[in-house]
Amino acid sequence: MTGQFQLTDDQLAIQEMAQRFTADNITPFAGEWDEKSHFPRDVIQQTGELGFGAIYVSEESGGIALGRLEAALIMEAMAYGCPATSAYVSIHNMATWMIDRFGGEEVKARFLPKLVTMEHIASYALTEPGSGSDAAGLKTTAVLDGDHYVLNGTKQFISGSGFNDIYVVMVRTGEHKSKGISCLVIEKDTPGLSFGKPEKKLGWNASPTAQLIFEDCRVPVANRVGAEGEGFSFAMAGLDGGRLNIGACSLGGAQRCLDEAVKYTKERQQFGQPIADFQNTQFMLADMATELEAARALLYLAACKVTENAPDKSRFSAMAKRLATDSGSNVVNNALQLFGGYGYLREYPIERFWRDLRVHSILEGTNQVMRMIVGRDLLRQ
Repeated sequence: MTGQFQLTDDQLAIQEMAQRFTADNITPFAGEWDEKSHFPRDVIQQTGELGFGAIYVSEESGGIALGRLEAALIMEAMAYGCPATSAYVSIHNMATWMIDRFGGEEVKARFLPKLVTMEHIASYALTEPGSGSDAAGLKTTAVLDGDHYVLNGTKQFISGSGFNDIYVVMVRTGEHKSKGISCLVIEKDTPGLSFGKPEKKLGWNASPTAQLIFEDCRVPVANRVGAEGEGFSFAMAGLDGGRLNIGACSLGGAQRCLDEAVKYTKERQQFGQPIADFQNTQFMLADMATELEAARALLYLAACKVTENAPDKSRFSAMAKRLATDSGSNVVNNALQLFGGYGYLREYPIERFWRDLRVHSILEGTNQVMRMIVGRDLLRQ
């Protein structure tokens, strides 16, 4: 690997730091977190000491101001141990970045210091019970009353709901479908804010998910990020990076399962020889590795485009998210097949990754929506 396809020394150092942290603090414990639906808040906060609470937040605000490729390397490395934990760090970063990128000085000064260090952890709240892919169809209202907004409505599928300190929430302040949406920063103990019970999920058990419920919840106007009506454009701007991160989480999980499958097939004997000696096994492993490398190459390219604000960045992040999440799930599925009956058992990590990666083709925009974004962009030319 030479020239433009080579990671720089700085990028390799960041990747290695994330890999080392994961090997010591995440990989040995992730199975137990999944089994007990334990949210490892202490471990997530430890990543703040490495600067991972503010990966692409500006240095003026206390962040480490890295690009989207560096962020993807960190997410990929952490997902090798636990995709749910890695994705959680991504969500915190997206919310923190939005405050830094679009917030006024007062909002930034109030919220960023504790978010950057991860003393406080942030959630991002866009989705509602009735608006998933049609994000601009959200109905949670924020009605102006003096120097406060009064909020009513429900947010659905919110990671960290009830556990996190800060919620970056999209609300309806006007009639226009997309231009009537504003962005508010809401603290956990705000009166009128409550949380649904944690959802029982197929995977991502180390990451709590619940509704966010507003009942005449009063939020100061001073907590608004940007101007009224700008929230939807902020939410969409955040999604390019979020899509790359969730794709990177799939790459990390799939790489772990490929590595486990290589090791297992060398040890497992059938018909008097290791199953790695069978051509069928070698062909499966070869296809898994090829698929993974192709997805990784596209994702890294898309990450560079988002960092450079290239005109085709949204198309590339949609393509990369679609390919990385589909390929990641495919690789894990084949790894489970190579493990045979043992792959289906919880004693081995493969089934956990199979469950955890399944949701990646749904969140941050479904893979069907990714195809719509790419198709429309191609036809616009």
